[in-house]
Amino acid sequence: MPPRLEEITPGNLSATLGIKVSPEQEAFVAPVMASLAEAYAARHTAWPRLVRDGERAVAFVMGNFDPGNEIGAFRCGIWRLNVAAGEQGKGYGRFAVRAVCEEARRRGHRRVTVLWERGTGGPERFYLRLGFKPTGEVLYGETVGELLL
Repeated sequence: MPPRLEEITPGNLSATLGIKVSPEQEAFVAPVMASLAEAYAARHTAWPRLVRDGERAVAFVMGNFDPGNEIGAFRCGIWRLNVAAGEQGKGYGRFAVRAVCEEARRRGHRRVTVLWERGTGGPERFYLRLGFKPTGEVLYGETVGELLL
């Protein structure tokens, strides 16, 4: 069975909150709880999803779709990607990124962005392997990458 996305609900909230990245990655991504608080505050644009493989909660991804945002990098992009420490390297991150891209296409977007902090253990290589290219822009100390759909 392939992995699947679920909207965040009271029924899967506990499983979603249980997703923890490896300790060396904690400096590069907010915990899921902080992301869900941000999703609640931006509920009209945020797109948080749980990734499951069977019954296992394996990842959390949050896209954002805000075509009117004055900052181009925030109009359509990946805000968060947390893959559980024991589940990394199995394709769940790639699956989650593709899901955000599919949703972006469905909404008529042609560009998906992501911001990452550079450093050992950071996500830069992952995003570059998926085809994201640095735009040359830096926001909040993070590199802006884009993928043209």
